[in-house]
This record gives sequence, C-alpha cells and structure tokens, in this order.
Amino acid sequence: MTARMKLLAGAADAADWLIDRVGGFTAWLTLAMVLLISGNTLSRYFFNASTVWLQELEWHLLAVVALWGISHMQLRGSQVRVDIFYQHYSARTKLWIEFLTAVLVMLPFSLFVCFLGWKFAAYSWSLAEISPDPGGLPWRWAVKSLVVSGYALLAITAVSIIVRTGAQLAGRVPALGTPGASNGT
Repeated sequence: MTARMKLLAGAADAADWLIDRVGGFTAWLTLAMVLLISGNTLSRYFFNASTVWLQELEWHLLAVVALWGISHMQLRGSQVRVDIFYQHYSARTKLWIEFLTAVLVMLPFSLFVCFLGWKFAAYSWSLAEISPDPGGLPWRWAVKSLVVSGYALLAITAVSIIVRTGAQLAGRVPALGTPGASNGT
C-alpha cells in the first residue's frame, strides 16, 4: 500500500471512528427520547399534566437522532435498499453502486444542504431564535444548526465510502475493513 493510500485509509478510519461515536451517542439518545415520550404520554393521560417544553424536547431529540444518526446508518450499511435487485449483484457491481452513489448523490447533496442550511442556521443564531410557543424551549437556533452538522457528518461518511470503495475498485487493497455495505458483500 502506497503512502498516499495509507494516508487516505487513515483519514477514512478517523472519519469512521467519529461517525461511530456519533452513532453510539444517538443510540443512547434514542433511549432517552423513548423514555421522555413515554413519561409525557403517561403524565398526560393519568395525571392530566403536560408541558410545552417537554413536548418540544421530544422533537428536538428526534432531530438529533435523525440528522446525526443517518450518517452512522449509511456508514454501517443499514439503510433501506431494494434488495430484490441488489442481492443478486456481484460484489464488484455492489462496490460500483456504493461508489457512484456516494460520489454522485450523497456527497453533492450533503454539501448542497450544508450550503443552504448555513444561512438558515446563521439567521436563526443571529436572532437568538426561541420557540414561539409560551413555555417552549429557548434554543430553536440550536435545532436549526443540526441540519448543517447532520449533513456535514453525512458528507464525511460519503468521503469515507468513496475512499474505501474507490481503493477496492482500483485493486489497491482487497478490503480496507470496510463497514456495512461498502465492503461489496
């Protein structure tokens, strides 16, 4: 393996490490969200008690789980596929699909959303935007920033997939310990 390939593989490993940490965080956050939703539902039906800020916290947590968790899902190959077709493809064809999807769809779309979301989030930050509902959460600006950070993580994932599948397609390495679907299986 050349020095250049080792550098790219190291960068892909670092990206995967980051995405795995984020994925672990979102998994635990999902548990917290389920407990929060259950508690809110029970308190509403059994005690006739409800607060706006707890209901808003539910969708704030959902935003973190969805926007940050998607990169981990994509990296580990747990996204929904049309397996009726995909399962019959050869390992090399699967690699090409992963590579081209990351290059032509995932990376450009992620960067485009980051570009658009940056102004959206910056404007919200400049206003110190809060919930319009009485008793709501005071950090609406933070939730809008999740759009940018979530798609930035997805762009990082796309780069890792591009490096790994590209190296395999070029015959530089048999496998870079590629996670999920990116290993051509």
